Amino acid sequence: MGDKIAGKAMKGINTASMAVINSGLLPRTTIDLVLLRVSQINGCGFCTDIHGQDLLHAGQSATRVNLVAVWRETTVFTDEERAALELAEQGTRIADAAGGVPDDVWANAAKYYSPEQLAALTCLIALINASNRLGVIAAVPGGNYTPGQFTG
Repeated sequence: MGDKIAGKAMKGINTASMAVINSGLLPRTTIDLVLLRVSQINGCGFCTDIHGQDLLHAGQSATRVNLVAVWRETTVFTDEERAALELAEQGTRIADAAGGVPDDVWANAAKYYSPEQLAALTCLIALINASNRLGVIAAVPGGNYTPGQFTG
């Protein structure tokens, strides 16, 4: 992949992602849980490494980080986090089910998040999906991330 165009595209995705992340609309833990879960689903080792490490660095327990992939079968996530994770999964797997995100999933998320927060979650999910796809297509490996290395 051409470095120049790929760099421009990633800069745009990162700028849009940071606008959502820094908006103050969503708890940082919820953001990182969503980013991690979507990255796991998409098989992006680079992004999975980043978001798992960031959660640990922010003080989340190894138990919570390790159980994100199986969040339905755990007791360590709040109802709000579960609603965000479900929306993230359904929004990531839209090709697997005709009709997009089921109404009940959206309605459940709307119990915990305002319309503006839902817009932020939707943007976050779309942006991490784009980032994951670039990482997977370009075969960017995970395993070398140090928390904070991209924030200066």
